[in-house]
Amino acid sequence: MPAPENPKTAFVLGGGGRWGAVEVGMLRALAEADIRPDLIVGTSIGAINGAMFASDPTPAGIDTMNQLWDDVAKSDLLGANVWERVKTLTRTRVAIQDAAPLREMLERSLTVERIEDLATPFQCVAASIERAAEHWFDRGPLVDALLASSAVPSLFPPVEIDGEHFYDGGLVDSVPIDRALDLGATRVYVLQVGRIEQPLRPPTKFYEPALLAFEIARRHRFVRATDDVPDGVELHLLPSGNDVEFDDPRQAKWSDMSETATLLEDAYAASTAYLEQQRTS
Repeated sequence: MPAPENPKTAFVLGGGGRWGAVEVGMLRALAEADIRPDLIVGTSIGAINGAMFASDPTPAGIDTMNQLWDDVAKSDLLGANVWERVKTLTRTRVAIQDAAPLREMLERSLTVERIEDLATPFQCVAASIERAAEHWFDRGPLVDALLASSAVPSLFPPVEIDGEHFYDGGLVDSVPIDRALDLGATRVYVLQVGRIEQPLRPPTKFYEPALLAFEIARRHRFVRATDDVPDGVELHLLPSGNDVEFDDPRQAKWSDMSETATLLEDAYAASTAYLEQQRTS
C-alpha cells in the first residue's frame, strides 16, 4: 500500500515489565533511521519508555535511557527483600512492592513535570477501578500518570489521582494501536516486548490454561486493532529479537534484570535490519 502524503507518525509502546528494555533498542534503531514521531502513546513500561523518549527524542536521549536501564539493572529498585515486601503488604494490604523508589527514579530522570510540556505529544493509559474503564492521560502531572499506567495489580498499590484509583494500563489496552489511529496517525510504529510475535497453541500442561487465558485477554485488542487497520494507514510491527512465549518461566521473574543488555542489543539489531529492509524494498 502506498504511503499517504504528509503522514502523522506515531510510536506505540506496549507493556511488558522487564522485557521493556527491548523498546529502548527499537527507539535507537528508529532514531538512527531518522524516523521521528509526531505522537507517542504508551502502556505500563511502554508509557515510561515513551515519556522518557518524548522528553528528549534525540540520540542523546536514547543514551540517557540506556544508562537508566543499566542503572536499574544494577540496583534493587524492584528487588526488595522478603522482609521489606512483607512490611509493604502489611501496610498496603494489597501490594508487595513500594512505589516510592520508582517515583523517585522517575522524578530524577524526567526533565519536565507535566505531560503537556514534553517535547513530543504524549499520552498513556491506565485502568480506572471505579469506572472499570480505560483512562487516557494527556495532560497534568507526568509522574503520577506513569505510576498509574504501570501499577501492576498485587505488585504495586493502585494510584489515586483526583479521587479516582488506577491500575496498570495493560489491563485495558496492552499495545494501544487503536488510540494512535483515533488520534489521526497514518504511519504507526509498534514497539512491543516480544510475546505477541509468538503464536499461541492449545494447553498441554495443567498450569497452561491460566497462562493462555491471561495472554488471550491482553492480546485480543491488539489482534483486532491490527486486523482493522484502515486503508491508507502504514503499520510497522518492529521485531523485538526477544524469543519469549506465553509459558516462558522467565516471565515469573519480574525483578530479574540480568538480561537487560542482551534485550537492548537484540532488539536494536532486529529492528535495524527491519527498517533497512523497508527502506530498500
